[in-house]
This record gives sequence, C-alpha cells and structure tokens, in this order.
Amino acid sequence: MQVSASVPILDINSSTNIKEFTVTEISHIIKNLIETNFGYIRVKGEISNLKIASSGHGYFNLKDNMSVLCCTCWRPILSKIDFSLVDGLEVVIAGKLTSYSGQSRYQLSVETIKPAGLGAMMQILDERRERLKKEGLFDHIHKKSLPFLPKKIGIITSISGAVIKDIIHRITDRFPSSILIWPTAVQGNGAAEEITSAIEGFNALNDQRPDVIIIARGGGSIEDLWCFNEEIVIRAAFASNIPIISAIGHETDFTLLDFVADLRAPTPTAGAEFVVPVRANVLYTINSHYNYLRQKLSQVIRHYKHIINNFERIIGYPSNYIKHLEQRIDDIQLRLNSSLPNLLSQKIIAVGRYKFANDLANKITDYRYLKLNYQNNYLNNLSNNLLKTFQYKLQLSSKILNSLDYNNVLKRGFAIVRHENGKLIGLAKELKDDDRFIVKFYDDEIIAKKSNL
Repeated sequence: MQVSASVPILDINSSTNIKEFTVTEISHIIKNLIETNFGYIRVKGEISNLKIASSGHGYFNLKDNMSVLCCTCWRPILSKIDFSLVDGLEVVIAGKLTSYSGQSRYQLSVETIKPAGLGAMMQILDERRERLKKEGLFDHIHKKSLPFLPKKIGIITSISGAVIKDIIHRITDRFPSSILIWPTAVQGNGAAEEITSAIEGFNALNDQRPDVIIIARGGGSIEDLWCFNEEIVIRAAFASNIPIISAIGHETDFTLLDFVADLRAPTPTAGAEFVVPVRANVLYTINSHYNYLRQKLSQVIRHYKHIINNFERIIGYPSNYIKHLEQRIDDIQLRLNSSLPNLLSQKIIAVGRYKFANDLANKITDYRYLKLNYQNNYLNNLSNNLLKTFQYKLQLSSKILNSLDYNNVLKRGFAIVRHENGKLIGLAKELKDDDRFIVKFYDDEIIAKKSNL
C-alpha cells in the first residue's frame, strides 16, 4: 500500500501518547461540548414519528428535506401546549441542545413550541376555536353591555404606532373623556403575556378602574395577529369584569379575541366610535327629551286639574243636598210650632163639654210630635245613606284614578319604550338594527341599542 509522504503515518498499536477513555467519560465530554457551545436555540421543522410515553413525556423527530433532529418534550412542557402535536405539523421549537448517552445521539430539549406556516396555524386556530366554543366562552349570554357614556376608557395597545393616536383623536373629537393607556407589545414573543397582564391589571384597579377597555392593533398577517389568538388572552378577556371592545386589524381580519369580546369593532378607529357617542348628538337628544317631557307634564297637569275640579263638584253635591233636607226639617218644625197651639185650643173649646178634652189634646200633641220625630229620623237616615254612597263612589273613583297613573304601572315592573326621536314603541319589529331607543322604568330610564346578534 503506497501512502503519500506528506501524510504522517500513526501506528496506534505502538503509540504510548493516546489517552484512553471509558464510554461514560466520552459521553460526558460530548454532552459538555454540545451544551457549552450551544445556548438556547430556535429550530424550524416538521414533526415526525411522534410518541407519547406513559410517563407523559413526548418524543419525536424534527425534520426538513435533508436532516433529522431528535427532540424530547418533557411532561411539564407538553401539558402547557394548547394545540395538538401531530405528525406532519410544521413548528418552531425553542430549546437547548443536549445528548442522550443511552443511544449515542444528540437531541433538542424542548422549552416552547409554536406553529409555523399558514396551514398549521389555521389548523390550530380552528381546533382552539371549537374547543373554547364548546366551553361556552363565546356564548352571547356572557356578553356585558357597554356603558353609554364611560367616565374612564382603558386602552391596551402599542404606544409606538399610529393606532393609539387615531383612537385618542377620535375619542377627543366625539366626546372628550378620561383615557388610561396600558402599553403592550401587540405581536411577537411575550405579547400575549403582556396583553393578559394588562387586562388583569385594569380589572385590579380601584379608583382608576376604567368603565370599558379597548384592545387595539392595526392590520397584519395571521402571524402578526397570533398573540390575539393565544388562549391566555382569550381566558383573561372572558374573566374580565370590565366590558371589552376588540378592535384588531382591518374589517376582514378575525381573531379569537373578537369572539370572546363584548363587542367587536372592524377597525381601531371604529372601536373609538363605539365607545363614546357624539357630544352634539347627545345634547340634541337631551334637549328633545326635555321639551317632550315639559309638553307631556303640562298635559298631565291639565288632565288632573280637570279631574280634581270634577271631584269638587261630586263632593259638593251630597253636602248641598243634606243642607237642603235640614232646611226642610227646620221649616216643618217652625210651621208646627206656630200652628199647633191654635189648633189644639180650637179642638179643646170644641170638645170642652166632654171630660176627656184635655186627654185628647195631649194625645194629639204627642201624636204630632211622634210623627215629626219619625220624619226627622227618616230624613237623617236618608241623608246619612246618601253621604255614605257618595263617599264610596269617591273612594272608588280615587282608586280608579290611582290605578290609571302610569307611574304605578311602571312600579309594577312595566316599562315605556320610545324611539330616540320620541315615538312610542309597542312592537319590537318597529325597531331596526342599531336603532337607539329609550326604556323608562319607575325609578330611571336608560338608552339602549337594538343588536343584530
């Protein structure tokens, strides 16, 4: 065998300078070399040969067109992944390279897994949406009503973009209000955690707590908007006691936050328009209602004044009738007192020859007085009965009048619904979608809007 002179020849059998290692020592050296020279890295590839052990640890290969990298995902990491790992799924893995001496191989110890590629992300998005929907997080029954005129407005967004400027300008232009800004990242690593902390932070405030929250971002790709699809953000929005407006991207962009939010705005600017009304329109509506109430109050006053006048006439009638009867009784008594003595004298003279003349005169007198007393009692009973009858009719009329008072009707749980232009609404179909209307209760009234949901 001929060897070029430029290549040194090493006789392994005769050399005494070669160090000897055990298998374990070699494994430790290789492990140290790999872990020392590689910190945390990110690797993109396709999952294959996925196996989940009974211990809960996951083992799979990450491959591309040329090579294969073994990966190990320990149970605590695997349990936090909120989408299904399947063969063929393209992902981006962050972790640390190490070695496994049991099979003389190097491998990637997984710390985080994110979907990569539009197809993979859409698959994960659909799966997550269906799972959260089954849990009831998107049900309309959980939606909170937005305040008509919030005192404080919380905004969660990036302060470096044009979105925050557009929102502030729009709110100030429509109805100047107090604004609280919680700056966060709106894409990339850590954005979901920052948005979650902002939602929880606003809810934890006391005196400075906003009445409504706008979560906003401009348009972008599905990768750019992915933080608004993260489960921790969705669950934080669902748990919020403060109503949330989702104002993410353009009108054609949808994220899972749109489904869980109390209101979805097609753009950040529209979110600002939804949160406050136009001040001039509010003043016009108030003036219209004020004039309407003044007119109605005048009508009510005239109506009840007419009723009171009628009652005065009704009450005055029995009183006058009784006085008339009393006058008749007095007249009868006067006539009897003036004519009875003369009549008795004439009768006594006429029958004076009879011994019972005096007795007869006394009996006649007793009879006259008994008759007069009977008539007097009859008239008194008649007047008392008439008085009780009119008192009963008066009480009955008062009850009827009281039952017709619309305030008492409202007090029993009913309400009056009017369009914002003042027209009374009797049927729900008289309202169109997004029409504003006023609901008057016994103690207060609210302004609402018909939803097309």
